Amino acid sequence: MLHLNAQERDDRATILNFKGIQYKSKDSLFYTNFRFRMQNRLGFSNELNGEDDGKFDARIRRLRMRMDGYIYTPKISYSVQLAFTRSDQDYDDTGVPNIVRDAVMFYNFSDDFYISFGQNKLPGNRQRVNSSGQLQFADRSLVNSNFTVDRDFGISLNYSKDLGSVAFGAKGAISTGEGRPANSTDDGLAYTGRVEFLPLGKFTNENDYQEGDLEREETPKLSIGGGYSYNDRTTREGGQTGRYVQNPMTLKTSFADMIFKYQGFAYQAEYMRRDVDNPLNWTVEDDPQETSAYKGWGVNQQVSYLMDMGYEIAGRYTLVQPHKDIQDLERQTEVIELGLTKYMKAHRLKFQLNANYTFKDGHFNNNNQKAIWGGIFQVELGI
Repeated sequence: MLHLNAQERDDRATILNFKGIQYKSKDSLFYTNFRFRMQNRLGFSNELNGEDDGKFDARIRRLRMRMDGYIYTPKISYSVQLAFTRSDQDYDDTGVPNIVRDAVMFYNFSDDFYISFGQNKLPGNRQRVNSSGQLQFADRSLVNSNFTVDRDFGISLNYSKDLGSVAFGAKGAISTGEGRPANSTDDGLAYTGRVEFLPLGKFTNENDYQEGDLEREETPKLSIGGGYSYNDRTTREGGQTGRYVQNPMTLKTSFADMIFKYQGFAYQAEYMRRDVDNPLNWTVEDDPQETSAYKGWGVNQQVSYLMDMGYEIAGRYTLVQPHKDIQDLERQTEVIELGLTKYMKAHRLKFQLNANYTFKDGHFNNNNQKAIWGGIFQVELGI
């Protein structure tokens, strides 16, 4: 059985029961836990009936270092996460090589209630709140890519409680709305909230915040979550992500998700929807280009089974449907993916092999222009 003492959460400091590189001062007034992880990737994709003969992708997808700990008292904790690859720094969208992903402080009033202040993940959809190191595919789904609310600077309140045998959690945040690489902010803010219900009780070792049932839950476990984000007058295509635009836009994003696990079997589903009054816009680059906020909806489903010897098979189906307001720029997209993972030390050391097929406007055939097939081999290593 593959156990991990504490699952990695990107929305809270992880300072207990984790075997990383740890240091505690003699007077116990300072504690830090240092970790790193990297994802080395080799990929290939080919656009059917396209102009090229295929594209190779050989690179370090992620290289991150993280420190969690407390100062003076465990009630005052912190989390710092740095990124060292271009794709992790929003450089292509903003021109700013920002290595800071998280820089946030927490005050823990109790085990049930804490607040945070700084730059961190918003309480958005489950796949985004999950660490990218806890995924069973090499990347998150296209639904997450198009609709996620991601990281932002602000303040959040987080509450959890057991109501009999039912676990309940609620989170709310007020943030700048422009994400982490913003040089300055405007007077429009983002308001985000999320609730979760676990009607069958808590998962083993926070197993609901990693993909796949690596804990082999002895009894069925279910988590149902949902939330909403209102980003007032953001200056970026995706609110907290994407290129900067000339005219501020207000994004209204709703999301619902669930995850079920039992004896190695796992199923999760996620629905997201975004409404924008005036989605069409222009970038603020030297050579402005027509762009849009992604208005529409999408659904993602994943199913997996953990076999003996740490092998896992998984399948994923993703559908993204643009609103008619942006159909001149975006098309209905579906993605089918298959995955095989070998877990050597849970998610800390794993080998991933994925195959995927992407097609447009519902045309599932090899003659469909713009259909893409591809594959990824990725090795993740971390402490």
